[in-house]
Amino acid sequence: MLLAAMLVFFMQPGFALVEAGFTRTKSTANILMKNFVDFTLGSILFFAVGFGLMFGSGTFAGMPNFFQIDFLETELPVEGFLIFQTVFCATAATIVSGAMAERTKFHMYLIYTICISVLIYPISGHWTWGGGWLMNSEEGSFMMNLFGTTFHDFAGSTIVHSVGGWIALVGAWIVGPRMGKYGKDGKSKAIPGHNLTIGALGVFILWFGWFGFNPGSQLAASGEENRVAISHVFLTTNLAACGGGFASLITAWWRYKKPSLSLTLNGILAGLVAITAGCDMVSPVGALIIGILAGILMVFSVEFIDRILKIDDPVGASTVHGVCGVFGTLMIGLFSTSEGLFYGQGWSFLGAQVFGAAVVGIWALGMGFIIFKSLDKLFGLRVSKRVEEEGLDIYEHGETAYN
Repeated sequence: MLLAAMLVFFMQPGFALVEAGFTRTKSTANILMKNFVDFTLGSILFFAVGFGLMFGSGTFAGMPNFFQIDFLETELPVEGFLIFQTVFCATAATIVSGAMAERTKFHMYLIYTICISVLIYPISGHWTWGGGWLMNSEEGSFMMNLFGTTFHDFAGSTIVHSVGGWIALVGAWIVGPRMGKYGKDGKSKAIPGHNLTIGALGVFILWFGWFGFNPGSQLAASGEENRVAISHVFLTTNLAACGGGFASLITAWWRYKKPSLSLTLNGILAGLVAITAGCDMVSPVGALIIGILAGILMVFSVEFIDRILKIDDPVGASTVHGVCGVFGTLMIGLFSTSEGLFYGQGWSFLGAQVFGAAVVGIWALGMGFIIFKSLDKLFGLRVSKRVEEEGLDIYEHGETAYN
């Protein structure tokens, strides 16, 4: 569990490099700072309040148990379990950073980090991993009465990734597009990232970290059953990543006449996000298919959000984590070897997956809208025109990443 937590923590620099590489030099220090703040402030807040809200006793949310962790009875060391859950919370928080990059006030971003660490993520996490109503399998429970089964999200396609992705989407929409992103005719203009080399390194780091994210969610490695389980999850995770990367490469090549590196990188991440929910339940072939479909979906979703919705998401976070997170969660209802529709098990499990993903999505979108809209009305989310033109690094932090 602790080794897996270390791997998931190492995803933090992965996110930082992807976001920095996909955006411009003048706001690189700002992006790096936000990724450090997500983890430092988020870890303190999750320990102080979020852990209790997520795993404490309660219906809508757990008791906060401020700064206390001994309320949780578990066979695992509770301190280690807190660390493991902390790095997952930090992952959900940092997804939003790239989507709102290059035009958001730093102190407004700090307030958002507080909200997701102590409220948004812990409460929907309580409904699911915290033993709440979406995963309550007791006889007579809400989900058992409605579907005869419960919602399943092994490592967080919905619980972690879609929560971050939907908040990223609404945040990018409310803060508005970067200057020069859309012409007077409304057409989208490409704003290339400054360094695809570090962006690619970031994706490799995330891919590596995912081998803690998914297999680590088994929370055990001893005994034959656990060894087989984590080996299976390793395989399905890797196959989905490869399928997503190759499918996005081919799709971009066909659609834009060039094999795009940036879209291929996001395709790998799309496959990883999509398989995270069902990496324990699908076959290796099913994982490969899910990854391929997620890679294709990612290319068209990025284009739809950019050109049709006119939402400027510099790194594609809302697609990779939001759209592909929900997609992967739904695909378990089809490809689960034990409960999936394609394996002759009926529609009930698919219905539970649709319901769970929708409930968590509505929660994340609604809370993200309330928080960002309130901050925008009260204080203004966006930096001034001059700060955006010259870069956030100098004005917000008094230093630059490159000299």
